Amino acid sequence: MYKLDEQVGYILRLASQRHATVFNKHSELGLTPTQFSALVRVAEVGHCSQNLLGRRTAMDVATIKGVVTRLKAKGFVELLADPGDKRRTMVSLSEAGHEVIKQLHKFGTTVTEETLAPFSREERKVFLEMLKRLT
Repeated sequence: MYKLDEQVGYILRLASQRHATVFNKHSELGLTPTQFSALVRVAEVGHCSQNLLGRRTAMDVATIKGVVTRLKAKGFVELLADPGDKRRTMVSLSEAGHEVIKQLHKFGTTVTEETLAPFSREERKVFLEMLKRLT
């Protein structure tokens, strides 16, 4: 017999809601999870095109454009036209973005630790490896 409580999509949605609740509880900068991901990814890859940033954060063109626009409004990123191709927008961390990255790394670690608190260290490792295999 089909049981909703045993369905992967339903369980993943509940886990995602738990993570969002933990994320919002600790968020002091007013960033959304997508803004957080984009900002941390810019710090990892450095100066990059908005298109590449979207691909590296699994966001479509419209979504990453909105995310980058909001990060710029918050003063965390700077946008420049690519000198080699004026149609392409380049994204880089602003001075404020560089200053906030260490805080975001600590924040991300806290959120991950609390989200995965029900698991032992070994269970966390296995769980994350299994989730990565789904992506």
